[in-house]
Amino acid sequence: MNRLHVQDLIPFTQAHAGVVLLDVREPWEVALAPLSVDGARTMSMPMGDVPARCSELDPQQPVVCFCHHGMRSAQVVAFLMHQGHRAVYNLEGGTDAWARQVDPAMPRY
Repeated sequence: MNRLHVQDLIPFTQAHAGVVLLDVREPWEVALAPLSVDGARTMSMPMGDVPARCSELDPQQPVVCFCHHGMRSAQVVAFLMHQGHRAVYNLEGGTDAWARQVDPAMPRY
């Protein structure tokens, strides 16, 4: 599985045009602690919706999946790789690690 450390996310988005940040958390989690990075498109798709909506993702574009701690997003990465996506990455530690290591102003829950 492809993994991406939270401190590498901004440089990764700068180096790869068209990166999609796939937020697989529930809507209430997204509302509580949104994550966005300049130059990357953030798409909210709760984990349970991914099988029905994965056609919305271009298999040729890089996708970084994230959730609260990285467990749900790891499952989504495995699913998308099985569907033929190759440039798909799991953001290690999720939004919790992002808030602790990159953006301390981001709410933690």
